[in-house]
Amino acid sequence: MFGRAGRGRHGTCWLAQLTAAFLTAGALLLGGPGVASADAASVCSGRPAKTVRFATGELRLYRTRQYVCALTVAKNPGARRAMSVSLQPRGGRPVVDGGRFTRQAGPVTVHALHRCVRASGSIAGHRVATGWILC
Repeated sequence: MFGRAGRGRHGTCWLAQLTAAFLTAGALLLGGPGVASADAASVCSGRPAKTVRFATGELRLYRTRQYVCALTVAKNPGARRAMSVSLQPRGGRPVVDGGRFTRQAGPVTVHALHRCVRASGSIAGHRVATGWILC
């Protein structure tokens, strides 16, 4: 008898529905859709390993235990322009993302467990490259 008490037409408990409504309202109030942050989460997983700034943007590298991820981010997003990012593990082939983008090129990810990597990025003709890093 206790199993049927308090259940609606669709078999869900009214308390679960009420809890879900409060959680949804709280998420919207605390930073749901439409709320932008300057410290928005990165598209790469892992911790920030290195940031190389240049005239038109920056090359960002993130590292987990096994992987390294890179992206090139424009200093002033807006109009489409040529951007690229390249990431190469030592002894491996480079992974490249390039094209005409408004904000960023990448992310590109390589397996780099116990390996150095070399990264490069360019935005509108300005280019930056690292040597072998994160060894």
